[in-house]
Amino acid sequence: MNDCLFFGDNKYPKLIKNEPEEITKPIQFKFENENENENEKQIKQISSGLFSTSFLFKNGKAIEYSNQNPSKIQIEENIQKKEMYLSNGENINPKHPNKFINISSLIEDTNDRIIQDIVSGYNSIYLLTSNQNVYGIGSNDYGQLGFDSETLPKTKKPILMMKNISKIFSETDSNFVFLLNSNQELFGCGYNEYGKLGLGESRKESKIQKLTKIQNIPKGKIIDIQSGYSYSIMLIEDENENENPKRKLYSCGYYQFNGLDKDENTYEFTEIKSSLFENDDNILDFSCGIGHTLILTSNSKLIGFGLSNYGQLGIEDTEIQLIPIQIEIPKLRFNEDISNYHLSCGAHKSFLYYSPFFSSFSNLEEDLIKLFRRKEFCDISFKTRKWRNN
Repeated sequence: MNDCLFFGDNKYPKLIKNEPEEITKPIQFKFENENENENEKQIKQISSGLFSTSFLFKNGKAIEYSNQNPSKIQIEENIQKKEMYLSNGENINPKHPNKFINISSLIEDTNDRIIQDIVSGYNSIYLLTSNQNVYGIGSNDYGQLGFDSETLPKTKKPILMMKNISKIFSETDSNFVFLLNSNQELFGCGYNEYGKLGLGESRKESKIQKLTKIQNIPKGKIIDIQSGYSYSIMLIEDENENENPKRKLYSCGYYQFNGLDKDENTYEFTEIKSSLFENDDNILDFSCGIGHTLILTSNSKLIGFGLSNYGQLGIEDTEIQLIPIQIEIPKLRFNEDISNYHLSCGAHKSFLYYSPFFSSFSNLEEDLIKLFRRKEFCDISFKTRKWRNN
């Protein structure tokens, strides 16, 4: 069985029976049915939203915990890798919200229907095609599709947002999006309260309704961007180092959640500095909830900051932590490769789990992935022709 630690909100949903509603110290997570074959519980990935948490296993099966009892999830069969099917998308299929539809066929350009990646925001969906074009669909109430919200409040058909894009960054609780092009130029649009798009002091308006280039990005390769409700965090890798390149975190947005220990909002991406990030320590993984962030380092340190009102920092203290603090964790299988451990933050909950099978959601050509987002908005399912043997 995999090592999997859990802490935080244990009420929505109830993940561990006979434990309090708020778990303030990391404890071992165990699935309820202990009689099942343990080989079927090799975790590949965890996705946690506000009211549900889903576990995807190596064999392609999945279990979802919601306000009801845990239930197995049926992966859609006979879906080819060139097609993308969407269910529960109330903006797209309001008459049949639980029926799968072929979202690829909604793109008007028939030569641009091979989907490489799909990311869901709070009530919007972004598609990245093999031609490096990004399409948006759903709500545009904050301009998160890159168009004026009064002219285009929402769309049921994908609209072209930008070309020459290599990555999309958004979150299930976010009304904004970041797009990274092949030249490592970063663009953002949507809800900008607290300055969480990192556009600088001169752009403090709450709505950015046009994709805008973000200036003063630190040098290096952008690995990932994750966001909470009112802040964003960027992971950058130093491209000048050939072996073990150093990774650094940069943050912007609401000061109580951004880890910068400044009694004011930060409007540009600024490096998060801490004595916990030593010279011989590197950042392997990080994850953001609504108001908390966890970091895993190469020296097996688990570090967090932000909200702890549900115990989601695992420090047995419910006070806000303005600066990074180390979290004591039970001994895990760190004699195995620490890079096989991963973080997943839900809105008010946290997981640290062992998965040598983990891979990016964007690696569609090789993986069977079930991606569970907030169910009241969209569930996304897709299946490729083959499963990668790990």
